Formats: sequence, C-alpha cells, structure tokens
Amino acid sequence: MPDGSALGPRAERPAAGQRARGLGRVLIALYGVFALAAGARAAVQLSTRFEQAPLAYLLSALAAAVYLVATVALARGGRGGLRTAAAAILFELAGVLGIGTLSLARPDAFPDETVWSQYGSGYLFVPLALPLIGLVWLRARTRAERPPGGAAAGPSGRRAK
Repeated sequence: MPDGSALGPRAERPAAGQRARGLGRVLIALYGVFALAAGARAAVQLSTRFEQAPLAYLLSALAAAVYLVATVALARGGRGGLRTAAAAILFELAGVLGIGTLSLARPDAFPDETVWSQYGSGYLFVPLALPLIGLVWLRARTRAERPPGGAAAGPSGRRAK
C-alpha cells in the first residue's frame, strides 16, 4: 500500500479522534479474549466430544464467531465498523437472553454448557453484561460524534436542514 498501512488507504481509516479510547479499548480487549476463549473451548469440544452435546458446542462456536465479528468491527471503527459492531452485539444479546432462558427452562436440551448458558454464569455473567455495556458505549459514541443540533452532516460537510 502506498501509505504503508495494512488498514488500507488513509481516507478509509478512522481519524485519530475516532479511534477507540478508554472503555472502547477495554471492550475490544474483552471481546477479543472472549472470541479466543469461546473459540478454543468450542474447538476442543467439537473435536473431542461432538456427539455428547452437539447443539451446545455449535452454539459456543457461534458465540465465538459473534465475539470475533464484534472485536474486528469495534477495532475498525468508523461508521461501518460501528454499525457492524452494533449488529453483532445485538445478536449476542439476543443469544445470551434466548439461550440463557432456554438453558434454564429446558436443561435437558443442553447436556453441556455453552458460553451463553444460564446467562453466562460459567463466565461470571460477563456474556450478559458485555453486550449491555457495549450497546451503551456505542450509543454514547454515536451521540458524541453527532454535530451540534443533531442533524447529520451531508456530503459537503454541512448539516442538513
């Protein structure tokens, strides 16, 4: 690449002020850790005892994929990255709530735990808290990036009326 960047042309990268800081970096790190943890757990379970609880192990693999998408999207930043992150985090929240509820209502359907079983109790409920914190952070970030008056800037950089 001409500018030496692995992220692509300079125009496609988020500006320095748009890169994740503070809580954003913590979220990226947590999502990355959960992608690795859930992915490694699912890989071992799927390769060594798939027949024991295929649904649970496939759901753990799905959770790992969702965490990976959220990690990359949050790290990428920009409008597209944040929209992708929001979609992944909403899917994650639905998964945690749905699988958490099902695992309590029908424990026989889950002979082994998933990352999202019992609302993430095996992971100290971080899988339940993480999407809530992520959505609050995304909303605050979106509001902070809005121009004064709430109108979106048009292609010329001026606010729409």
